[in-house]
Amino acid sequence: MIRAPSPAKLNLFLHITGRRENGYHELQSIFQLIDLYDWLEFSPNDTNEITILGLNEVNLQQNLIFRAAEMLKPYAKQVTGLDISIEKNIPMGAGLGGGSSNAATTLIVLNQLWQCGLNPEQLAELGVKLGADVPIFVHGRNAWAEGIGEHLTFIDLDQKQYIVLKPDCFISTQRLFSQKTLTRNTKTTTFCAYQLKPSSFGNNFEPLARSLYPEVDEAMQYLDQFGVAKLTGTGACVFIEINDDMNTDEILKNSPCKAYLVNSLNESPLNHFKV
Repeated sequence: MIRAPSPAKLNLFLHITGRRENGYHELQSIFQLIDLYDWLEFSPNDTNEITILGLNEVNLQQNLIFRAAEMLKPYAKQVTGLDISIEKNIPMGAGLGGGSSNAATTLIVLNQLWQCGLNPEQLAELGVKLGADVPIFVHGRNAWAEGIGEHLTFIDLDQKQYIVLKPDCFISTQRLFSQKTLTRNTKTTTFCAYQLKPSSFGNNFEPLARSLYPEVDEAMQYLDQFGVAKLTGTGACVFIEINDDMNTDEILKNSPCKAYLVNSLNESPLNHFKV
């Protein structure tokens, strides 16, 4: 049995800068990996089948873990049947990239287990077909992201702690993207500009998430008492950077919804993973 981590991420900001003819949106963002993990366990079985345990609410053909495994089969020197079980700690529909991270972990582990021989760039090219966030988890490094999120420039970020709140709602990404009032023409910017004044960088989805989902608005109002609250991805999670003046225990204890204390990561533990 092989046990492997699957980290979450925060979007430190998220700007939509345009829209392609195919309907996809151009964006700019910073991906920050954090130490909130799902855990995947891979156990060989005697069949040629792949079974997923622990995500019954997701249809198998739509399950990113299953799709990642199927995608690797043509490259495999040795395919084995597998029971893949997941210990889910990253909330779903939260903007923390849990599903994309699970797919990336599957690609990395099975690339080794099945002797596919693909390098990280090739795995990332496969991964982007599953989701725009998958490449960041394949490479396992913090990055400035452009395009639909797949053009990555790896960056060094200071070590931080964050409080992350998960409002009790499930946000439909499709619903937010379909809103006519969504800002889609934010002026392109640079990492240098972010470094000079990070507090001025926000998330274009935040006003919509707050107006359509009262639970998100409540969580942001709560965190705004202590600093600058931000939405990650399309939500529902919101977060705040911790400073020395904060009483983190009190903030966590009095949160209106589930709260997490997390640390930033310089790189994913998967970068040194060996089967």
